[in-house]
Amino acid sequence: MMDAARTQRLRTMRLYALLTEAHCRRPWLETAELLLEGGVDVIQLREKVMDGRDLLARARALRQLTDRFGALCIVNDRPDVALLSGADGVHLGQEDLPVEEVRRLIGPERVIGLSTHMPAQAQEAEGRGADYIGVGPVFATETRGYPQGGGVELVSALCRAARLPTVAIGGITPQNALSVWKAGAQAVAACAALCGADDPRQAAQCFLKALAEEIG
Repeated sequence: MMDAARTQRLRTMRLYALLTEAHCRRPWLETAELLLEGGVDVIQLREKVMDGRDLLARARALRQLTDRFGALCIVNDRPDVALLSGADGVHLGQEDLPVEEVRRLIGPERVIGLSTHMPAQAQEAEGRGADYIGVGPVFATETRGYPQGGGVELVSALCRAARLPTVAIGGITPQNALSVWKAGAQAVAACAALCGADDPRQAAQCFLKALAEEIG
């Protein structure tokens, strides 16, 4: 069973950052710290081409940092690195290792996120053992290679289909974040709009300010 602290963080998360060094204007660890100072609840370490040794070292450093702020540290794609680094969990795509097998590896206490792109995938996620789902792509995003997204209608459909916490992703900015939240997403995720900002702390605060009036 997932520990109580992680469960509470999932239930209350609002802002989720995808951290990729290539999209950072500042050094990656400085960027992460500024994001956390700005109020980010979750940081996912997303380095698709980094070798395992370097990725593990980076995940350990990020885990120490997020722990200071009471935030979640998630590793993209690599349950082995998540386990060895002491990260809070792993995020998987539809083509990655099956959720069921990853659960056997990392145990019940860690978080598994799963990307979903259609209602059937969102419906199946809980039964497969996921703890939260990513929904999208919402809007066009060069960062993730989507020339167009499904819009807030996709968010609404997937959120209706799921009983798990939902994180909307894909081209989300402070200007459109509220519309995404109103469509049903519990949290919004961003990469370039956060990590690529001149001031990541301020960028995070802008996202949260955009949501604050409605969410409270």
